Amino acid sequence: MSVLLIGLNHNSAAVSVRERVAFGPDQLSDAVQQLASLQDSEASILSTCNRTELLLARDSESPLEAEAVIQWLHEYHRLPAGELDGHLYLHTDVDAVGHIMQVAAGLDSLVLGEPQILGQLKSAYALARECGTVGAVLNRLYQRVFAAAKRVRTETAIGENPVSVAYAAVDLAGRIYESMASVNVLLVGAGETIELVGTHLRQAGANRMLIANRSLDRGLSLAKKLGAEACVLGDLPEVLPQVDIVVSSTASQLPIIGKGLVETALRKRRHEPMLFIDIAVPRDVESEVAELHDVYLYTVDDLRDIVDQNRAQRETEANKAREILNQELVLYTRSRRADASKPWIKYYRDQAFALTDLELERARKELGAGADPEAVLESMARAITNKLIHAPSQGLRSIAEQNVAELDVAKRLLGLPDELDQ
Repeated sequence: MSVLLIGLNHNSAAVSVRERVAFGPDQLSDAVQQLASLQDSEASILSTCNRTELLLARDSESPLEAEAVIQWLHEYHRLPAGELDGHLYLHTDVDAVGHIMQVAAGLDSLVLGEPQILGQLKSAYALARECGTVGAVLNRLYQRVFAAAKRVRTETAIGENPVSVAYAAVDLAGRIYESMASVNVLLVGAGETIELVGTHLRQAGANRMLIANRSLDRGLSLAKKLGAEACVLGDLPEVLPQVDIVVSSTASQLPIIGKGLVETALRKRRHEPMLFIDIAVPRDVESEVAELHDVYLYTVDDLRDIVDQNRAQRETEANKAREILNQELVLYTRSRRADASKPWIKYYRDQAFALTDLELERARKELGAGADPEAVLESMARAITNKLIHAPSQGLRSIAEQNVAELDVAKRLLGLPDELDQ
């Protein structure tokens, strides 16, 4: 059995390199079939924004050729030969399986413990199955990998604590409000962080979402993605009283939400509490806002404290996860070794049954000729026994002459005791 994995990720290559070897959804089916046909092997392709990995396997001990795969990858993406030198990593056999387990469990991700990669890996497996490039080897490999990842998710808390500022902001809001279904949210800004916050809030079930941005076009574009409404910063006095949570992240050099603006909003809300999460640097919300009753103000530093604590907790859980993966890798290795013995076990059993059939046929002939049944049965039993123990006896004698350590293994193989009573 041979397994080969070749890939690159966020650790080995910049995005400018990764994007050149990424496979689009419309390319994957053709690509995985080409990959499998290279060396008449099983194959799958995992391609995400942070990694591209090519996995090949076959039920043969003859090694798969890495150079052929690397050359194909360059040619498929029309890259000059050697363009990916220094960016690709290579794993074979058990090391390859261990790497895939790490990936599936989120231990090799940019965000430690993130769960999305497992779904992406399952999609890669499903597509390869649809394309007919998954056989017995990859099927067993993936089932073991998915079982290992499931154990990590159920037996550790690696995915429970947010380690991004955007997710931490939403997590904080979720701790304060029991349900997001009746909560109205204002997002100030339209950058990447605000988009992530909005995505998490939408997934959490936020009721109404508004986006206030200096550029209305950019605000409308993001609002369309998130199913939100858009306005300009000049509309803040009007929209602020309508919302319960404000998350702000702009590039402004001066605060855009002052104490007076919030005081007015609170009066219009009849002092219903408001949560402000300011993740901008410089800050978007004046620090004096925290002095107001019925206002809870958190800054990026507060969130970073949460993120740092959670990251440390995830590292602790990651160590537990690694122990689980080590156990699963041992189980996989044992399973592979056991598979290697199956043809020999079948051969040995077939040989024994053939010998028995031969002696049975001889016994039937003797009985048909009128021989004493008792004598025939005894002769048949002795003949079968002698033939069955002949080869093991010869082997035991030969091993004993050469290596005492191997004799102990042979005794276990034959079910013999370690010592004999004298």
